[in-house]
Amino acid sequence: MTDPECVHPFSWELLGNLEVGRPSLGPLMRVETYRLMQFTLREVLEKHYGTTVADSMLYEAGYLSGKHFYDQLIGPVADLHIFTKRLGQALRDMGIGILAIEEASLIDGRFVVTVSEDLDCSGLPSQDSAICTYDEGFIAALLESYNGRPFVVREVDCWASGARTCRFVATACEV
Repeated sequence: MTDPECVHPFSWELLGNLEVGRPSLGPLMRVETYRLMQFTLREVLEKHYGTTVADSMLYEAGYLSGKHFYDQLIGPVADLHIFTKRLGQALRDMGIGILAIEEASLIDGRFVVTVSEDLDCSGLPSQDSAICTYDEGFIAALLESYNGRPFVVREVDCWASGARTCRFVATACEV
């Protein structure tokens, strides 16, 4: 259900028709342009609401994005192998990153996934902490959309904190 105060609720149609709207530039842009929007938005959120709330909002936005991404580009799909194959291809095709599944247990409700060449952080200078909060929400929604169980996802390795790939641990919530 849409929040009655939400003036601009997201829908896939908001991404627009790029063939019509960008006939010369097309769908591609430089990564720096995306990061310019992401990191300035993060700073404004942190200034107004603090880092904890900003991270929560970015996680929630990533989750919303992941739900729509699954609905439009991946699912529905029942087989784990097909899900991971479609997801990996979609992430690569859209230039988001290169997916690898290190662990996948539907019974235990635990996944460990890596995203190399991650759109959000690969190539950034080292910082004190992982920064891919949006990706955590995105992955949580993808796994829930596929599996039907809610997941909590935490980044345990990040390019920005010195690793050379982003690693996420996903744990199913008790229902």
